[in-house]
Amino acid sequence: MSAREQSPDGAGPGIDLPALPEETLERVASGSHPDPHTVLGQHLVADGIADPVTVIRALRPLAAEVQAVLSTDARIELHHIGHGVWQGLSIIGPHDYEIEARYSDGSEWRSDDPYRYQPTIGELDLHLIAEGRHEELWRVLGAHCREHAGVTGRAHGTAFAVWAPHAHAVRVVGDFNGWNGIGHAMRRLGAVGVWELFVPAVEPGSVYKYEILTPAGHWVTRADPMAAAAEQPPQTASVVASSHHIWADGDWMGRRAATDPHSGPMSVYELHLGSWRPGLGYREAADQLIEYVHELGFSHVEFMPLAEHPFGGSWGYQVTGYYAPTSRFGSPDDLRYLIDRLHQAGIGVLMDWVPGHFPKDEWALANFDGEPLYEHPDPRRGEQKDWGTLVFDFGQRQVRNFLVANALFWLEEFHVDGLRVDAVASMLYLDYSREAGEWEPNVHGGNENLEAIAFLQEVTATAYKRNPGIVMVAEESTSWGGVTAPTVSGGLGFGLKWNMGWMHDSLQYMQVDPMYRSHHHGEITFSFLYAFSENFLLPISHDEVVHGKGSLLGKMPGDHWQKLANVRAYLAFMWCHPGKQLLFMGQEFAQPSEWSEERGLDWWVLDQPSHRGVFDLVAELNRAYLAHPALWALDHDSAGFEWLDGGAAAENVVSFLRRDGAGQTIACLVNFAGVPHGDYRVGLPLAGRWRELLNTDAAEYGGSGVGNLGGVTAVDTPWAGRPASASIALPPLGAIWLLHEG
Repeated sequence: MSAREQSPDGAGPGIDLPALPEETLERVASGSHPDPHTVLGQHLVADGIADPVTVIRALRPLAAEVQAVLSTDARIELHHIGHGVWQGLSIIGPHDYEIEARYSDGSEWRSDDPYRYQPTIGELDLHLIAEGRHEELWRVLGAHCREHAGVTGRAHGTAFAVWAPHAHAVRVVGDFNGWNGIGHAMRRLGAVGVWELFVPAVEPGSVYKYEILTPAGHWVTRADPMAAAAEQPPQTASVVASSHHIWADGDWMGRRAATDPHSGPMSVYELHLGSWRPGLGYREAADQLIEYVHELGFSHVEFMPLAEHPFGGSWGYQVTGYYAPTSRFGSPDDLRYLIDRLHQAGIGVLMDWVPGHFPKDEWALANFDGEPLYEHPDPRRGEQKDWGTLVFDFGQRQVRNFLVANALFWLEEFHVDGLRVDAVASMLYLDYSREAGEWEPNVHGGNENLEAIAFLQEVTATAYKRNPGIVMVAEESTSWGGVTAPTVSGGLGFGLKWNMGWMHDSLQYMQVDPMYRSHHHGEITFSFLYAFSENFLLPISHDEVVHGKGSLLGKMPGDHWQKLANVRAYLAFMWCHPGKQLLFMGQEFAQPSEWSEERGLDWWVLDQPSHRGVFDLVAELNRAYLAHPALWALDHDSAGFEWLDGGAAAENVVSFLRRDGAGQTIACLVNFAGVPHGDYRVGLPLAGRWRELLNTDAAEYGGSGVGNLGGVTAVDTPWAGRPASASIALPPLGAIWLLHEG
């Protein structure tokens, strides 16, 4: 069968066009055709015709009259061929046009035709996606406002693209089409399962989702996994976004690329932006956070996850929008502004990143195209029961690509200086938090998740390769070997690892009454046995001050003065222990209550001199730490540490040296006893003046004032195997740092 069409101006003979199959028209009309561009849009009719003749087809159900209006203002009359599909011939040849429709009620509609455009994704992009090697995936998938070439000109609109390999059809719906996607069915490009459509005139701020026809024949609606922005929860739609931020942190980025953060000082202030000072957005937080962090002297801030998440009580650790900064605090450019300002102020920015699991919300990643896609299809690997979440299928190339590109996205699009990777242990072990029978061994019969290991190695290696000067940090709570070893030698390739063992043991020790600490001395010294087995960061994080664990102050024994003294001594011990430091917000002034994301910090206690003293001590710890390389230059080298006396259990004293390899030596002595040691002799490597660099018992910090009048003089009297020694006054529940000055 064929349909006879007359040219628009009546010139020349009619042309016989093959009739489109009824099934094809039905699928186009319902928006379920997997390649509607082969039917709709503009197509050359046939070879062998003297003048180029095209057929234009458009879908306008219920219209009474439809025309194609060319950019030359010529009009092509279209005829209804069934199921709301209209077609007509043009002898002018391929040309840009709009579709104009009139309805029986007298209303009119006119719009550019999305089906006249070539794909916005090239063959190279599709090849890289198929290989799972597209390191800039966010530039291809998602929604991108751009100019796109037509036949004779360019149009502005939004290119939509989504990976849904199991889908039988995909439609984009949004506020620009009344949430009716029949007129915006997408085309499938290649075998990898990418669906694409350029929609003219769609601008930033437009809200959208995808409608997906599953293999079971059901339509499901999903947010865009690659969306650059999302509605503010509890709304769940994706938002078309476009960045106009002009970065002004070039000096910082230049220094970053030329600096090794692992061998430099790093003192991190961890915060939950929503409860740090409630009510502040990204832009409003900039001035206040910069002023506060500068006063405290931290080198970095670490934000708990800022990717979009539906439930605020998850603190951001159950992510639904991996490429969308949470809209709770503003737009993506507002976050860029905050990070830019922090960099200009000389403050590094770390961010928590959660590639291990994601929530089961049906509008997000779970069963995205009707079948398991991002999650592993076997629930023994694809479900994390402890958290009620799903686990990524790390062996699927496109899923791994999604995550690797996401890490690069935050590092490159938002200039984040490092990612702290959450829950690494849950990825490494197939039997993590699983009983016998709930997990399946790997091909070698072991409990290691080989696919997850390969993913972690890929993401760390790629991140460091593309972004010199950044740092990848692992929250890994087991004794897995080689977390910070290079990938070339079989390690995971992280730059730093959270020292969870130190955190657990030292906090357990601190909670013991000083009267009994001598029986627990090994808990405070054990971390030194493995301090150089990995590149460690010492965390007192949000996890330690929530869910009934109490604040850091609340963990300490004794009356209020003793609790504060314990906090001061503990923080000084932490700052001079080998490894970088991280302190969660509120602990810098010994917040009395445990943290809750539902309220702000106990800022009022800063009006009390005793709590202000802890704040001032933390500021001094940071100043002394940053100014003295002995405390950080050899953090990951045993040459930077030496015991003075690790066995003084009866006295509850820990004492050791820190060195920088260039001659600077600092002696750190911490008295965890509730009584002072007025004449405590300690062997030292050098005679001469040792200046009291820090004393946590100083009256200005709220202490009792026991000290050494600014320093001690070591004499050439051997003691405990050392060539020199000094008598030192150690305050109760206090720490002293002594700097050798010759």
